[in-house]
Amino acid sequence: MDKIAVEIGQEFFGGKHFLRDAEGVGSLVSILVSNALILAGIIFLFILVGGGIAMIAGAGRNDPEQAAKGKQAATAAVIGFIIIFAAFWIIQIIELVTGIDILK
Repeated sequence: MDKIAVEIGQEFFGGKHFLRDAEGVGSLVSILVSNALILAGIIFLFILVGGGIAMIAGAGRNDPEQAAKGKQAATAAVIGFIIIFAAFWIIQIIELVTGIDILK
């Protein structure tokens, strides 16, 4: 074995780079939108966990303002996730009706 490290791009992504697969503006937008959905899910998770921790900390210190801020953050995260989820399914319906691959 003459290699100490493995090139992650070749092993995990099949040698394809994030923007090298973009053949035009349409495919570039598809790549960006599909990755934006993943990023939105990760942000949702962090905001939801942070809001939950703020609610618990506010209740533990008997501070209703901090608990309310945590509840507001968690509620905003859930509403944002519902909007992102609805947008994803609207895109899926458009793909089904038109036959155009938007997120692939």
